[in-house]
Amino acid sequence: MIELGYGNKKTILSHLESHVVKERIHNPRSIHLVVDATYFGKKKDDSSWGVILFRDPVLKENLWWMYIDTERESYYRQGRVFLESLGYTILSVTCDGFSENIPVFKGIPIQMCHFNMKQIVIRNVTLKPQTEAGQVLLALIKTITYTDELLFRGRLREFHFKYASFMNEKTYHPNGSSSYTHEGVKRAYISITNWFDYLFTYQNNSLIPNTTNTCDGHFSHIKDIIRIHRGLNRKLKQKVLDSILFESTIAPKLKKK
Repeated sequence: MIELGYGNKKTILSHLESHVVKERIHNPRSIHLVVDATYFGKKKDDSSWGVILFRDPVLKENLWWMYIDTERESYYRQGRVFLESLGYTILSVTCDGFSENIPVFKGIPIQMCHFNMKQIVIRNVTLKPQTEAGQVLLALIKTITYTDELLFRGRLREFHFKYASFMNEKTYHPNGSSSYTHEGVKRAYISITNWFDYLFTYQNNSLIPNTTNTCDGHFSHIKDIIRIHRGLNRKLKQKVLDSILFESTIAPKLKKK
């Protein structure tokens, strides 16, 4: 782990530039994998970049990561191939809403993160929906963590039966084009149906996490560190991240002599 201390900027930069990141020693095993990504920088000025992380939620160990400008199927596939080539057996994958994870992890049980599913719906209908359909869909998605697949499927069918015509209403524009009048509600509903087959995988195995919280919490602590050292360029920030990700924590325990 990099020891930054409280020295001046020149001293800190010297420490970072001379620091050599270790190589992880792997212990191949069967794992229930959690994969997620987070971003740094600002999308508005094209300074945004991120990291994809593959993490063992049981041992809280970061197994593989990759720095990216945007998420691509090939990047996640690279992570899968890397772990499997070392001898890991991936028993399940819990992921966020990046749909390309479905073909990447074909043949492996996939669990869509419940928190991310809720956030997708909220982004589209808001926390205070103005329409009855939006209010019902928001209330429905909030039940996802304490209901089962059969009950949730039935309620979703009832929603579609009642609000299908509403969701399909169109607004026609002067230039001849048209759009869905209640586009947010429709997008939220389609997202749920697209991910439905992966929402309740965890109910078949209690060891499968139903959220990506192990990554999200880790990312939150990492961003606290990055904010403290916000004057660093991308290369040096990634060096700091490499050190943290290698340790799988921002506060590694000191080994007893």
